[in-house]
Amino acid sequence: METSRMHALSTESAPDSAVSPAPVLLVEADTDDAQLIEDALGQAGIGAFRVQRVTTLADALGCLAVTDMEVVLVAPNLPDCSGMEAFDRIRVAAPNALILALSGEEGFEAKAQEIILRGADDLVSKREIDAYWLPRALRYVIQRKSVEAALRSTEEALFEEKERAQVTLNSIGDAVLVTDVQGNVTYLNEAAESLTGWTLQAAAGQPLAEVFNIIDGSSRQPAVNPAKRAMDENRTVGLAANCVLLRRDGTESGIEDSAAPIHDRRGEVSGAVIVFRDVSQSRAMTIKMAYLAQHDFLTGLSNRALLNERLGQAISFARRHKKQIGLLFLDLDHFKEINDSHGHETGDHVLRAIADLLGKCVRTTDTVCRQGGDEFVILLAEIERPEDAAQVAEKVLAKLSKPLRIDGQMLQVEASIGISVYPDDGEEVDSMIQHADTAMYHAKTTGRKSYHFFRADMNNQVRRRRSAETNLHHALDDGEFLLHYQPQVDLASGRMVGMEALVRWRDPKKGLVYPNSFIPIAEHGNMIIPIGHWVRLEACRQIKIWQAAHKTPLPVAMNVSTMEFRHTRFIESLREILEETGLEPDNVELELTESVLMEDADMAVTRLKTLKDMGIRIAVDDFGTGYSSLSYLRRFPIDTLKIDKSFVREISTTPQTATIIGAVIGLGRNLGHRVIAEGVETERQSKFLRAHGCRLGQGFHLGRPLPAEDIGLLLAGAQGAVSLARH
Repeated sequence: METSRMHALSTESAPDSAVSPAPVLLVEADTDDAQLIEDALGQAGIGAFRVQRVTTLADALGCLAVTDMEVVLVAPNLPDCSGMEAFDRIRVAAPNALILALSGEEGFEAKAQEIILRGADDLVSKREIDAYWLPRALRYVIQRKSVEAALRSTEEALFEEKERAQVTLNSIGDAVLVTDVQGNVTYLNEAAESLTGWTLQAAAGQPLAEVFNIIDGSSRQPAVNPAKRAMDENRTVGLAANCVLLRRDGTESGIEDSAAPIHDRRGEVSGAVIVFRDVSQSRAMTIKMAYLAQHDFLTGLSNRALLNERLGQAISFARRHKKQIGLLFLDLDHFKEINDSHGHETGDHVLRAIADLLGKCVRTTDTVCRQGGDEFVILLAEIERPEDAAQVAEKVLAKLSKPLRIDGQMLQVEASIGISVYPDDGEEVDSMIQHADTAMYHAKTTGRKSYHFFRADMNNQVRRRRSAETNLHHALDDGEFLLHYQPQVDLASGRMVGMEALVRWRDPKKGLVYPNSFIPIAEHGNMIIPIGHWVRLEACRQIKIWQAAHKTPLPVAMNVSTMEFRHTRFIESLREILEETGLEPDNVELELTESVLMEDADMAVTRLKTLKDMGIRIAVDDFGTGYSSLSYLRRFPIDTLKIDKSFVREISTTPQTATIIGAVIGLGRNLGHRVIAEGVETERQSKFLRAHGCRLGQGFHLGRPLPAEDIGLLLAGAQGAVSLARH
């Protein structure tokens, strides 16, 4: 076998040739055929081809591994490979080269299809090799391959660009629709298919109005075609506001869009693209937010902002037409007690029921507003006279006089109402509301369950009361409250058997203030809860101090208001106080009035039993002044009945009173209760009570309320067995 040889063919030198010679690898074992090919290519022109020759497939593969060849001429029969395998392996070694099979055998051309499938690009017949034909054939094939490669590259780039555009259009959230210049649909992305209900296949060629069917959301009339407008005006245009797209299945979606013209290479309009999106949810949210901005979330009534707007409009109208306006400011009485005793969920249900009730008391032209909390305002936009506002107030109070069924239970809800009238009570929004509020406050402090018209002198009264509420807050924060203790005495021996804790306010300006001056204010301003908590905590601490110093366990009575007793944390708070102070529960006696117990007797029974189970004593204060069923009196786990001081005061003046006191003493004794007479101020009263079997008394004649220090001195002196009348 002839060893491989490689040599370069070149004709006359061309040092400044503009075109580099094409590298050609000739794989041919036959020397004569190889020489013929080399001579033909060598005569093709100055430096047209640079030929390297090898005689075996192995040498060819080795050459291709280190040198890029533009053309590879391969003979079919090589010493180390005869057959089609050579084309397979050379194609793998030179994937970008032009591979030509050299045919010399009879019938070789018949195998052209198989040869091309095995990796060759074309066939060259050895019989037709000459200096004219072969170079030109190579140039032609090289050029054709270059063009094909360029075309494939262009097609690949176009495919990638189209794929990129398609993926991009389907990835964006907006819908995209394209039309031709006649307004027929040519393209929809996936978002557009989903939003219109049309597939691209079904929509292609359809008129835009068929696929993109839009109407005005208010008039329900067809909307302007945005694509046609964009093409006519040759600019980007937006869709009119409040447009609605009618989907193919008839459902609707609020949309926003823009349309822009498409231009060809000459700059002429060739179509339009519409970009649109579903804004149904955002429109609904906008409407909802606008509603919430003007309405109360709990009751659905107008809120303060909408009331101010409508009141301002009503005042402007009334000013022009010489009309009057009525404004009712309504506040629920003791609503906090409902929240505290029944829970906030029930309280919310009450507010909704009140909102519904108020709506039934007014005209459709009037406005009912929830001002906040348990406050409501009714705007009577046009009234002929102030009495018209009074009639509405009376109607509201009449409806509230009947218990409301809330969560399966009957609740009594009452209200206080203040009324201001335009123009007499104010000509501006703020003054009208403020004066109605002032009148309501006056109604609340003068009996509740009523209505009052605004008067100018109310401002000073309200200002003073609100100032007092503020001062109470400061008093609690600054430690201005203190306790005095009034002894409870055995009428026969004069021995102190217990005491009642009474709160005082040491006002820096007014001096010592008694509870009848500030407790009503505290109850109205919801300060009674923290003040009552302070009283119980301070009293329990003091009892512990006395016990440590004098070893004298005496029970201390503490008053409990309705608001406190109904509070959801009342019992829990009391338990925490006992744990904090370490006081035994039987040293504490809670005093509640008949009205507190009978307001919700079933609830009272449950709570009293819980307190008794804790070991706490229970007393009914001011007994005989309220209404209490004897059956409930038997069910209540009571330790003590306290005869009201009004009965004791009339012992010597009203014979019937003496009979009542005797009956109460007998009732208490038969039920196994202690009986204490309050307000014992004379020796005659004390003797009467002893004579009728009342063992215990409390009053100035027996002992005045004393500071804790003085009570300590009494306990240190004779264990309470002293005459207390002089104190």
